[in-house]
Amino acid sequence: MITLSGTVSKAWMHRALGVAFNYDYYFDPDRRHAIDRQCNEYAADAFAGLRLFYSESNLGRQRYWDPAQVQIGGIQPNMILGMLLGAQFLPADDMDADITPACWAAREPAELPAPESLLAHDLVRQFDEQIAEIRSRREPSLRPIPPFFWDASGRAAIHGVLTTAQKLCGESVFLDMMTQPSRCRQIMEWIAEAYIVLCRHFAQAANLPMTDVHVGECSGCMIGPAMVEEFVAPLTSEIGRALGPVRLHSCGPSTHLLDAFCRFENLGSLDLGGTTSLSKVRQVFGSQMPISIAPLPADMSCETAAPILEWAQKVLADNAGGDLEFVYHLEPGYNLDTIRAFAGFLGRRRDFEPA
Repeated sequence: MITLSGTVSKAWMHRALGVAFNYDYYFDPDRRHAIDRQCNEYAADAFAGLRLFYSESNLGRQRYWDPAQVQIGGIQPNMILGMLLGAQFLPADDMDADITPACWAAREPAELPAPESLLAHDLVRQFDEQIAEIRSRREPSLRPIPPFFWDASGRAAIHGVLTTAQKLCGESVFLDMMTQPSRCRQIMEWIAEAYIVLCRHFAQAANLPMTDVHVGECSGCMIGPAMVEEFVAPLTSEIGRALGPVRLHSCGPSTHLLDAFCRFENLGSLDLGGTTSLSKVRQVFGSQMPISIAPLPADMSCETAAPILEWAQKVLADNAGGDLEFVYHLEPGYNLDTIRAFAGFLGRRRDFEPA
């Protein structure tokens, strides 16, 4: 089965609708709900046939989105963890938010708070109160979607331990893994434990049973297989055992890491960048492993559809008949005509199924 799904970026929505993704957007649930509905109504009208809706890149899923859902603490996972360690939240009207960088760069693992103690943090209590308030309403009937979740499916979403360590400690983490491996390992162990505690807590608070977990290891392609096996695989396996099957995201070229990914326990699916070899993926994981893959940004920006169609034809030939989902995130500068041609090409296939 071949499917296609896409999400629309904040930058696109800001240009199209003039909405501002400021502090209140993230911390006022009613304002968040109103803007999210406005963005999705626009997407349904403007992008008919493209399987596009408004959400964080490749996290929310259209088939699970409900206009009655209210996003609580809908902030990127590693930024929430950073804020719990003292980082400042930095919203932007016209793009994704961020936090002040490297909030733990000069501090030691022994200073990290016990993961369970994070539940008493003012930020967590604020989100808990917002979840409870939405659940207490009777008219209209609304459903809170808690932090670390993006729709009502029950799939949690976190960043990987390496990607989060880079956010919290800065770029030096890549050298520190070689020069201070024990320190890095302790920090990453804390990150994994903190995500497990927080995801379980918020799932219970919102009465949203967990089904699986998206682990965004965006920085994984910057290290080699040995380091993935040493640092990332054991802790991602721990997360998978605690929270459910792992959807492992690696957005950069990851062909060199595929054998190392076999070390991940409870690996349910792979979400890969468009330069990763699908033939190698199928060689390593077989045709039964569900795969998502993203077209290259340069191809989506191209004036003609030839590059993206050539890429798609090769991916489909290499796929060996397995379940494959094409995913993309619409940004300003992408060519809608090119994307429509891509969607039309997939839609004409006999094995294509609307998501």
